[in-house]
Amino acid sequence: MKQRIAIVGLGLIGGSLARRLVNAGCEVVAWNHNDRPYETAEADGIRCVPTLAVLADAKPDVLVLCNPLKAMPQILGALKPLIDPSVTTLTDVGSVKEMVREQVRAVGLEHCYVGAHPMAGNELSGWESSDPTLYDGALWAITVDENTEYQRFRAVATMIVDHCANRLIVLDDTTHDRCAALISHMPHVISTAMINELVANPNRNIAAALAAGSWRDMTRVALTDPNRTRAMVEEDAANVEALLRNMANRLTLMANVLHGMAAQQGAPTAGDDKEMARFFVQGQPFREYKALTKEPDFAEHCETIELAIPETGWQQMLLESARRGEHIVRFDGYRQAMAQVRSSV
Repeated sequence: MKQRIAIVGLGLIGGSLARRLVNAGCEVVAWNHNDRPYETAEADGIRCVPTLAVLADAKPDVLVLCNPLKAMPQILGALKPLIDPSVTTLTDVGSVKEMVREQVRAVGLEHCYVGAHPMAGNELSGWESSDPTLYDGALWAITVDENTEYQRFRAVATMIVDHCANRLIVLDDTTHDRCAALISHMPHVISTAMINELVANPNRNIAAALAAGSWRDMTRVALTDPNRTRAMVEEDAANVEALLRNMANRLTLMANVLHGMAAQQGAPTAGDDKEMARFFVQGQPFREYKALTKEPDFAEHCETIELAIPETGWQQMLLESARRGEHIVRFDGYRQAMAQVRSSV
């Protein structure tokens, strides 16, 4: 049975999700802070409504908050008297989860909330950039706590696995935010620092002319709307700070080694040679993992594991599954899931 899904916010992420769900046969109703996307969205099969009250009156199975995080308190406050928790499970697509759960708790909707974060996106924004294929092959992180009801988790998981045809892992908020800082928020800062370095360089025009594949790949996310990037980084400030200090230490160590080599006219000391070798080989397990994922039949050769999800302690059980690199790819029963080992580094 197809779900009825409500979407708040028809930007890049929300618009792409709405269009993908419509393509999967779901009934999708959406509200946006302005009606500019409505004409084309309705042509795509999305029912657009003028107010959050009308959206809530549709009694969706899942209501997905795709609005900017800075608008979350206002949106949650408006939805509180409107949403019917006996019918609707609330979720979101924000890139930080602890802050959102606190905001949900502040308005008293935590009992019907499950966090979610699709690992999909690009440097573009707005409805005009939305594309249902944005979610092709995507992994979602679902975040839960000890009070999350299993039926709420399954409502969101069904949307992800059955209708989006995506994979999922289950995390707690803290683990999610630390990992999101590592693989997204911190790299956005590094990428931005790189283009700042180029712009500040007196030879920037020559450097820009010489820039090719490696520069393109390392600076793609720096092309994102800087206000959007700044907001994302500020919302996960403590985790990003810790990672940037770690990165600064790594880069300073390399700079010191290179300084020593320059002083020795390219002949490193034994200690510098050891540090140089360690720096460039430490990440080899990740190189090998990425090489495997590029094989055309990678998914077919991933080990498949059946997960029997218990009635109690299921949150921790699924977190440990994620730590083993297992991604849920389908459900064969209410508490039976099939997972593939997809990210074992």
